Amino acid sequence: MSPGLSQRLKHETWALHGALERSDLMRRLLRGRLEREQYCALLRSLYQIYLALESGIERHARHRAIAPVFFPQLHRAGALARDLDFLHGGDWRERLAVVPAASLYVRHLVQIDAHSPELLVAHGYVRFLGDLNGGQVLRRIVADSLRLDGGSGTAFYEFGSRDAVAALAQAYRAGLDSVDCGELSAAALVAEAKLAFQLHGMLFDELAATGPSGVISAR
Repeated sequence: MSPGLSQRLKHETWALHGALERSDLMRRLLRGRLEREQYCALLRSLYQIYLALESGIERHARHRAIAPVFFPQLHRAGALARDLDFLHGGDWRERLAVVPAASLYVRHLVQIDAHSPELLVAHGYVRFLGDLNGGQVLRRIVADSLRLDGGSGTAFYEFGSRDAVAALAQAYRAGLDSVDCGELSAAALVAEAKLAFQLHGMLFDELAATGPSGVISAR
């Protein structure tokens, strides 16, 4: 029996996933060494990416490829906005720049939204399952490193109890495995997921090289 789409995506993007976790920005984030302003810069760019991704998914919610993985409770744009309001202040949309790599990613999402909406599934896989799988660990790291009390500033990582998170991840994988796509479409989704990891790598590298003021640092 051939592997389901969820396993195929996992296995065929494993190397790219590992490389992303070893990036400078992610190493600093995982070690609790990312300063608040740089963390806010990351959230600002992610907000634009999620906004484009989730708008497309909602617009095509009845598409046969998207309907099985339409989980609005996973959408993060609203949570990111709340975190930025708390961590930076209500003027973050005007004060924090969206780095070019994030704008490139958004343009790509807008393009596939218009012409190949089924490919949004690959970006949902990369973002939403990543949030579910790593979110609880990152929530503790961010709260500790930024000295956050009472849960404010970490809404991005909040999906409910541990059991609720596990159930959501299982349901999302089951949804992926029920996506109606032939071999050609499955290969296209895997290729798109690989591209999503590459776009994230470009984003993280650019953010790592950008100082809190938005100026590229000398290295």
